[in-house]
Amino acid sequence: MNVILIANPKGGSGKTTLSTNIAGYLASHGHRVMMLDMDRQKSATQWLINRPFEFPIIDLLENIESPPVEGEWLVIDSPAGLHGKNLEGVLKNVNMVIVPIAPSIFDIQASREFLEKLSQEKSVRKGKIFVGLVGMRMAPQTRAATTLEKFIEGLDLPVLAYLRETQVYVNAAFEGKSLFDLPPSLAARELEQWEYLLKWLENKH
Repeated sequence: MNVILIANPKGGSGKTTLSTNIAGYLASHGHRVMMLDMDRQKSATQWLINRPFEFPIIDLLENIESPPVEGEWLVIDSPAGLHGKNLEGVLKNVNMVIVPIAPSIFDIQASREFLEKLSQEKSVRKGKIFVGLVGMRMAPQTRAATTLEKFIEGLDLPVLAYLRETQVYVNAAFEGKSLFDLPPSLAARELEQWEYLLKWLENKH
């Protein structure tokens, strides 16, 4: 099974947006997909409840310790504050980690500390877990976006995408949809921003 952990200890970094859209993409391409919602707010769970029955199925997994053997992909929407023993426990079952980072000084600082801890994990150091970064809610030509770009590009990790701030994500989420469930004409610009991230996912599994 391919297991993707979406993680950042800072709340509001865009973990659920990234998780639901990755799951939506994989399901739309015929993969068997499950989601594990570890966040207390259970936003990903509500997204699944709202998901139209005619769309590709994404199953909700209750416990990472015993995933069904027939599952191809598991996407984990992690809680804020994931660290220490809890982080170590989750990483035992993971082969990819994607870290969303929002453009604020608080998010950058929290992400810096988290990435330092992540880099010290044995499985990451040995190359058993692949780590990638995504800039979230990027508003062009703003100081915050420029600062975030400089921070991310200064790290020795692949930058998978810069995703702009747009209501397309919000409107889709209300209906239990991902970008990949929408008519392409409604999300053409956003889909372009996802191209490298999706290639990275397919190449790492």
